[in-house]
Amino acid sequence: MTVRTRIAPSPTGDPHVGTAYVALFNLCFARQHGGQFILRIEDTDQARSTAESEQDILQALRWLGLEWDEGPDVGGPYGPYRQSERRNDYRQYALELVEKGHAFYCFRTPEELDVIREERKARGLNPGIKGDLELPAAEVERRLAAGEPHVIRMKVPEEGVCRINDMLRGEIEIDWGQVDCQILLKSDGMPTYHLANVVDDHLMAITHVLRGEEWINSAPKHQLLYEYFGWDMPVLCHMPLLRNPDKSKLSKRKNPTSINFYERMGFLPEAVINYLGRMGWSMPDEREKFSVSEMVEQFDIQRVSLGGPIFDIEKLRWLNGLWLREDLTETQFVARLKDWWFNEQALSALVPHVQSRAELFSDVAPMTAFMFSGMLSLTVEQFEHSKLDGDQVRRILQFTLWRLEAQRHWTKERIFADVKGLAKAMGLKMGEFMFPVFVAIAGTPNSWSVMDSMALLGPDMTRARLRHALTLLGGFSKKESKRVEKEYVALQSD
Repeated sequence: MTVRTRIAPSPTGDPHVGTAYVALFNLCFARQHGGQFILRIEDTDQARSTAESEQDILQALRWLGLEWDEGPDVGGPYGPYRQSERRNDYRQYALELVEKGHAFYCFRTPEELDVIREERKARGLNPGIKGDLELPAAEVERRLAAGEPHVIRMKVPEEGVCRINDMLRGEIEIDWGQVDCQILLKSDGMPTYHLANVVDDHLMAITHVLRGEEWINSAPKHQLLYEYFGWDMPVLCHMPLLRNPDKSKLSKRKNPTSINFYERMGFLPEAVINYLGRMGWSMPDEREKFSVSEMVEQFDIQRVSLGGPIFDIEKLRWLNGLWLREDLTETQFVARLKDWWFNEQALSALVPHVQSRAELFSDVAPMTAFMFSGMLSLTVEQFEHSKLDGDQVRRILQFTLWRLEAQRHWTKERIFADVKGLAKAMGLKMGEFMFPVFVAIAGTPNSWSVMDSMALLGPDMTRARLRHALTLLGGFSKKESKRVEKEYVALQSD
């Protein structure tokens, strides 16, 4: 058997360090066994998937030095490698399950499903959706002929125990009562992750699936689908989740999660991938600094610890310092520095904003320092404004952050439109609204256009600085957050 592993990111947001973490372990496992590592794009969420996000993911993973043997950009014998290009195939497989009696058409509305869940809870049953939604064949034919909206759901046992074998965890038992009749094909004809995942892994001859432990509860559905189709199931291995220093699941609100953030901060890709290799795994000699090739040479999946590994950016900074000092000559240091930001293209973008304000070349460094910095050293006093109270300042920063997190096309014009719309919805003049944004991004309200600054800094650094400012100002408590989020939703609808 040729070992084949895969990583399957969704192009719906920023390239996540968690994706790189799982990709690294899949690559190492495949290389250790002389196999192939595949990258495919899971873009079934057509409303949120973008070509820009896909390219961002590919570039970020390559920046880290991760290379795949097959994928949407390099091709391969098992293509296509985007789910959106397999749409008709998924439908045929879903219909096959209906014909075999393993799936059924469901015409229930979301409101009807909510009522069913409440009724099941009242009867002391698991609120999951079960097979009692299935209609008589004649009724199904009538509704299909009438063109009524519907989905296709898989059937699951009402009771009993599903046993899943995991490379790291041994046998896992999950009560079938906790598993609902998963939608396989949505009303728009696109598959859900669960159907597409199983079909793709089978068609691409994937032998081992190394993925995050958040997918453990989905494993029974996947195992059942393999049984329904009569296919061999890949070996499963559920990796421990990355954690914040407070042991909570790694999240962008507590830790920068975008790979692009670390590139923009000036981390070396060798150090970042090295650090991810330390997440729950260790070299036999326990050394902390090693390359991907050294990790592959010594790799043993059984050395993975199930305790949630802590992603600590301060520890990463320390490790990055080792790489800077021990692995780069002075000439290489200069070359990397120029590649990072001090290159002609990057500096040329600053000239229009600097040349009209400078009287001496020595004015340039202090004027542009915030563009070459990471998180700025800010104080609460810097955000004080004669016409804005502290609550308004925090709302401006939070609403701006939320709006810019949803922006997938990062241009000065789109940023301006987002910000102007928020200011108008909040009934604030642009000058008032932009004051805390200026401070959060540039460290001062007296810089050049903050729209230009945000466009040049990029989405990851911009969002990180807004979060940094919010944290400094205390943010919002859990109780406050719900109220503030409702206000934001109301502003959006207006």
